[in-house]
Amino acid sequence: MRELFVYYRVRSGDETSALSVVTAFQNRLRQRHPRLGARLLRRSGLGGEVQTWMETYAMNPQQGEPPPRQEDVGGISEQLQQEIESLAADLAPYLAGPRHVEMFVASL
Repeated sequence: MRELFVYYRVRSGDETSALSVVTAFQNRLRQRHPRLGARLLRRSGLGGEVQTWMETYAMNPQQGEPPPRQEDVGGISEQLQQEIESLAADLAPYLAGPRHVEMFVASL
């Protein structure tokens, strides 16, 4: 299953506004895609001018659904990835640099 990891830096002083934007668009995504697991992680213990944040996205299996086969790509589709990036555009005023998007495939 394909999972998406997006990391970027948020300028110190903009954390509250950036958090509001991320929370809003991740909630919107969860409403549109009920199986979507969306998280926001922030690197702790770092002061300074910027903070590193990471969003993670994965599709959660439905209860009672068998685990996916290794050869099944599934997960975050390119279309869903584009939707995520489109909604995340509202974060631009708070970023110190670009968003870096990485896709991984779960082994199990």
